[in-house]
Order: sequence, then structure tokens, then C-alpha cells
Amino acid sequence: MSLLRDVRREFGEYNLIESAKRLVDRKPLQCSLYVTDRCNLDCAYCTEYDNSRPHPSIDDLKKWVRKIRDLGTMRIALVGGEPLTHPDIVELVRYCREIGFATSLTTNGFLLTREKVRALEKAGLQTMQISVDRMTPSPITKKSFKTVLPKLEYFRDSKIGLHITGVICKDTLPESRAVLETGLSRGIPTEVRLVHADPSNRFRVERGSIEELEEFMESLIERKRAGEKIHTNEAILRYQLKLLRNEPHDWTCTAGYKLFFVSAQGKFWLCSMKHTDKHIMDVTLDDLYANYRKKDCQKGCGVYCAVSTSLIVEKPVQVIAREVASRAKRLLTRREEADVTGAHGVNAGSNGAPAAGGGESSRWPANQQPTEQHPDVDVATAGNQPQPALERAEVV
Repeated sequence: MSLLRDVRREFGEYNLIESAKRLVDRKPLQCSLYVTDRCNLDCAYCTEYDNSRPHPSIDDLKKWVRKIRDLGTMRIALVGGEPLTHPDIVELVRYCREIGFATSLTTNGFLLTREKVRALEKAGLQTMQISVDRMTPSPITKKSFKTVLPKLEYFRDSKIGLHITGVICKDTLPESRAVLETGLSRGIPTEVRLVHADPSNRFRVERGSIEELEEFMESLIERKRAGEKIHTNEAILRYQLKLLRNEPHDWTCTAGYKLFFVSAQGKFWLCSMKHTDKHIMDVTLDDLYANYRKKDCQKGCGVYCAVSTSLIVEKPVQVIAREVASRAKRLLTRREEADVTGAHGVNAGSNGAPAAGGGESSRWPANQQPTEQHPDVDVATAGNQPQPALERAEVV
């Protein structure tokens, strides 16, 4: 049963039938909905917040969500701004789940409380991405892992799948490495991705040494293949290497078709960087399909969710097979470690007993239980909960 549980944790998100439909039909796979433009932080590289704008009403958000679902979309990602600043975020999550969406939320984590995590879990949230860039804040970014680390305890018995993500630039690179190691050491799928340019290929911050960035990307590919919980799929890691080396990459963008965005004013956007004035309520499937084409802005594109979705649609077997192979390696490694631990007589009751009410193993290794003296808690399997099909387009 332990083996079956581990397999389910690694591959439970692959709803193959539903995913296969989206690879052959003309309906969208996912939508990112800006719950609000407002944010509690002001990171210099970010282009996606505006504190002068009010939150959209819950009634408007529900109306847009219903329309997004009616278009056939499988997954909705609640983004911002900072989604947790919206007073009705829990109600919105509940509504998304009630109408059949696979639902995720991206947050900087600063506003997380134990009560908020419980409320979001009860509402049905399946995946949470916590975005952190450094271990400590800097003038470029306030998203520090040090601030969020104690909050990981809130996920101790949660069913919410958790992963950590960060942005790499000159300012963050030294501590991005520490962010990666901190997340991986706690068993949390973690990624750090190259800062992206605006549609004119201009960077708002210094990108950093190309040679150093290349070396980092190559190490991520090696570690991914070795079975470590690098959250980015190999296709995107290799794509980022090509960006650094200015190498050509032939692909057809599916932004605005298989993946699209809706602003906090209800406007339809192809992606986070390419906006339109068309309202989501006026969008049809034909409108979406018309965006399935090569685009002038493709060269150097850093909207990795759009690139990843496009690569999946273009080469589904190749992209998914590599991710499956990586996860299989991860699974085998974990099983080998478990066998070694068992051979040394560790008490299974404290390290592998079913969690209360969940039927899953405890997430907390016996020698790393959280204490008042050690708030930097371990979330041994926080990112391994079963998740819906292709729920994170950049994963598969």
C-alpha cells in the first residue's frame, strides 16, 4: 500500500483522459484570473500590480469564472497582484471548485495564517504556489523565504499541494541558490526561473552574468534528471538555456488559445504581457482558436506558463515522457531511502503512520517534528498531494 500511495502522490495529477481531450480538441486547458491588481509588496521587477485600482467585486469575479468554465477550461489559476488581499478569496475558491475547476493560487505567502490555510483547504484549493526570490529582502524584491519559512507549518496536515518558485536575476541569484536548497531540503518541489523581459524585450532589472546563469540552468537539468524535486519541467529548463545563448527555438504559441489570462477588470489577455480590450464575456471559442499561431512577440518570450503549454501541445509525448521519467526516478529514490530507514529500525508509527483523518503518511519525519525552538519546519511531502490533470502547465 505504501508503494501505491507514493505512486499516487507522484502521478495523481495526470488525469490522462481529460488531458488528452485538451490536446486534440479546440477548448482551452487553463486560465489565469487576476483576482486583484493590488499587492502588499512592491518588487522592482514586477509588472503585475497596481495599488490604485480597487478589488473587483465577488459577483463580477463569479460571472467571469462561469464564462471561463463555459468555454471548456479545465484549470483556473488565481493570481494577482496578491490574491490574498481580496476579502472574498475563500468564497471565490469555493465557487471555482463547485463548478468543476482544478484550482490553484499563487501568493507571496506574507498574508498566510493558519486559519486562512484551513479555510482555503476547506473551500477546495488544490495547489498553492508560494513565490519567493531570496532568503532575505533586498531593494529589488521583498519576497523573502525567511519571512515565509515559519508559515510552512500551516501545511503540516493540509491537503493543499505546495510548491515554491522564485525569479533569477543579478540581485537574486546568490540567494536563489539558497532558496532552491531550502525548499528541496524540506521535500517541497521548488523552482527558480529566469526573470522575463517585457514585450519589447527590455528587462526592468539587471539580468546578471550569462555564464553564471547558464551554469545554474545546466545544474538544474542534471538535478531534475537525477530525480530531485525541481518543479520546472526539462523542456522549459532547456528553453531557458536557449534564451541565454540566443539560440533559435521553433515553436507555435498557444497563448490566447490553450492558455489565456483575464484581468482584474474582466479583459481578455493572451498572456500576462499581451493585452486586449476585449471583455471575457464577449470571447468565443473561435476567438480563442484564432490565437493559435506564431506571434511576433515569441522571440525571447519569458512567459513560461505560455511557453510550457505550447510545448506540451506541440510535443506532448516528448515533454510528458521526460517529466514522468523524472518523477519515476524521484519515486525510486524515495523508496530506496525508505528501505534504508526501515532497515535501521526507525519507529514507523512516528515516521510512516497514517495521518489523522487522511489515510496518508505523516508529513513530518520523526527527527524533524516542529518545535517552538525550531520554527523552520519541515514539510516532507507538501508538494506531493494528488492534483488534477495538467493542473500546473509548467510541470508536465
